[in-house]
Order: sequence, then structure tokens, then C-alpha cells
Amino acid sequence: MGSVSKIYYTTEITPENIIRLYEKLGKKLEGRVAVKVHSGEAGNQNFLKPLFWKPIIDYVGGTVVECNTAYEGERNYTDRHIRLIQKHGWNEYFNVDLMDAEGPDVEFPINRYGQHERHLASDIMGKNILNYDSMLVLSHFKGHPMGGFGGALKQLSIGCASCAGKVNIHSAGKYRSAEDQGVVWGDLPPQNAFLESMAEAASAVTDHFNGNMVFVNAMVNMSVDCDCCAVAEDPCLKDIGILISTDPVAIDQACLDFVKASKDPGRDHFMERVTTRNGEYTVEVADRLGMGVREYELIEL
Repeated sequence: MGSVSKIYYTTEITPENIIRLYEKLGKKLEGRVAVKVHSGEAGNQNFLKPLFWKPIIDYVGGTVVECNTAYEGERNYTDRHIRLIQKHGWNEYFNVDLMDAEGPDVEFPINRYGQHERHLASDIMGKNILNYDSMLVLSHFKGHPMGGFGGALKQLSIGCASCAGKVNIHSAGKYRSAEDQGVVWGDLPPQNAFLESMAEAASAVTDHFNGNMVFVNAMVNMSVDCDCCAVAEDPCLKDIGILISTDPVAIDQACLDFVKASKDPGRDHFMERVTTRNGEYTVEVADRLGMGVREYELIEL
């Protein structure tokens, strides 16, 4: 990773343009390709549907991957989660792998630590991640109740972690078991410790794939709430575009910068969610961990 990362983008939001961006990026994902998506919580109206992502997933020949959550809903237990994935139509178009459907989980060591206090010794993930050689991370850029915003870094950390891994991240390492998913929400760490833990966990995933990753952030349907919210606000910002990069730090920073530069009347509402959660701090920490850089060159398709 250089001192400036390239980001290709388009304001013409079509599934076909994602393929054009991927070709322009020039990074071919090899071997068995995992495609990380957010499959959407039951009741959420904003998540990006399977048909939006279908052309690029077919193009790379990937398997859609997801993981169980660690909060009450329809996705925290395997049987319910599989039914919801089917209801949302993912199985109609793709092979889908719920990576932590069956144990035991695997742990990826965290080898990167910055100026903050170390929180996590490892990132806990579903064992099926070991079946893949590369990963395409398809992120719906939006707000998030705890992280402030959700993009590539959130998909790498919370998104790729198993139920136990999510407990580990949200508790900044205090709890490490799926059985503690009810306990952790009443015993949350200071906000910055959570954000630092997110960055630490994300670094374990990027280190595991060792550069064999591509990140797409779609700036559409941008609500202040995440796709994990069963009851979510409607989008407050007009659609902006689609970005692609090999750098998860740069692409999240660019999305935040696009929002900050927007003249849309919903910008302040969206940024209030980001700033009240200190969301941009996650990008700063990921930069310090050497996962990527916040400096970027934008290249319009």
C-alpha cells in the first residue's frame, strides 16, 4: 500500500457499472472468492437486494458469505438466520455460506497495534472462512447506531466476525462467547475502546487475505441506521455513487468526505450520527494500524 490509494468511482449507479469499476481497478480476485454482503435484518427496508449485487458476484464467481449476529432478531441463531437469508432471496441467485453455522470457530491473531491500549488478542470468526482464497467486500455505506457509520471497515470487523467474535469486539475483549450475547449489551466498554476493537478485528481479516481483497462501497439508500436495524429510518441523503478500491481505509474515508461535501439537506442529520459516535475515529485507528491510508486519489469512471 502506497502513501496515496486509488479509488475509482461513478455517480451512475447501476449493477453493470460495478463490473466496469472492477475491471478498471485491475485487481483480479483469484481462487475461491468469498463475497461478503449484508443480507439485511428482518423488517429493514434499506439493505441492498440480491439483484443489485448479482452481476458482480456472478462476474467473480463468488460465494456469498454471512455470519450470525449477537443481538435479538432473526439472525443471531443459525436456523432463523438461514430462513431469513432464504426469505430475502439470496439463495435464489447464489451459493450462500453462513460461515459460523457450525462450530468450532477459528481465531485469527491480531498482529497490529497502534497508539491505543490493546484490546483484542484475536478475531473470532466462523471456520468456513478458511475455505476461501480471496474476498470481495460489498458494503452498503450508511449510518450505524454504535459505530456511527458502516462501510468497508465495519464489514471486515463486525460483519466477518462470528457471533462470539461480535461479542468479543463489542466488549473490547471482555467477553468472548456467543453465550454472552445478552450480557455484553449491559456492560459495554467506553466508545473509543469499541471503535479501536473494530479496527483491530478488521486488521486480522486483511492480514489473513494478504492483499487478495477488493472493496466496493455503494452510497445509496443512506439512512442513519444500519441494515441490521429491524426498525430503521428511511434514507436521509440522496444517492451519491459507487466506489471501489483495494484499500478499506481510503474507501471509507472517501465516503465520509463525499457526505461532508454534500449540499443535500440531510447531510447534517447523517453526520450527527457519525460525529456523536466518533465514527471517523475507526478510520484513523485503521490508518495507524497500517491497514491502508486515508490519503486517496479519486478517479471518475
